[in-house]
Amino acid sequence: MSKHRVLITKTRRPRRLTKSFVYKASFVCFVCFVSSRAAGVKVCYAADNAREIVAEAQRRTDAASQRYEGLLQVFDAKGKVTDKRWTFERLGSHGDSKSALRFTAPAEVKGVALLVVNHADRASDQWMWTPAIERDRRIALQDRSTRFFGTDFSFEDLEERDADQYEYALAGEEAVDGTACWKIESTPRESKSSQYTRSIAWVRKDNYAFARIESYVKDLAVRRLNYSSFQNVQGIWTARLLEMSDLKRGTRTRLTLEKLEYDVPLKDEDFTLQAIRRQ
Repeated sequence: MSKHRVLITKTRRPRRLTKSFVYKASFVCFVCFVSSRAAGVKVCYAADNAREIVAEAQRRTDAASQRYEGLLQVFDAKGKVTDKRWTFERLGSHGDSKSALRFTAPAEVKGVALLVVNHADRASDQWMWTPAIERDRRIALQDRSTRFFGTDFSFEDLEERDADQYEYALAGEEAVDGTACWKIESTPRESKSSQYTRSIAWVRKDNYAFARIESYVKDLAVRRLNYSSFQNVQGIWTARLLEMSDLKRGTRTRLTLEKLEYDVPLKDEDFTLQAIRRQ
């Protein structure tokens, strides 16, 4: 793919990526990839350097921890809506973190939990706890493409990714919801196990937050994640509303972030199998 070379004066050189990033370029856990650190001085980059844009987007999400309560509305192909709720906590960030996600409603899924241990150089380790049968199981790599408990997020979509696991190329520019964005194509490196052949991310030019991500299997777009309702939370521009669409099934899941906090006091021992079994 050819690159469009445009010269823009740099006001500050971005720091280099370290071994510590949304899918997502993803998530974001996936929500970690929807935010962008607010800066007092606007930073400009060479528009043909996709990697630097992703590096700046990653830098602006730096936070020691995160917590929120999530309302999930799952829409089936006929428009029927099912509500679910979960709580989410994360310690660390950008490929070197641990997260715990636990359903709180409805009753049939209450207590079901997912523990994710992210790594900068490989796929995450994941375990699911099901209290009804008092059993935990490790999620195998071949199962990461399956839907997570009736939502349109796959297990893989719930892991946090490090930017060094991908190659990047600028795919042009396009506005999303009236906001100018860079389009950046990311391709997993050989060491990265993924169900997706490639992804295209729309990164907002005003605050470096992700506005949309489309994930492909070969040439077929299979999932689309849209971000909206942006808010500055403790200096981090964060999308409070995410909508994941399964383009093959014709279903979608809307996630609303409530009671969102960054840099909350969390303990490493809360992110173990023993801890999620206790709660």
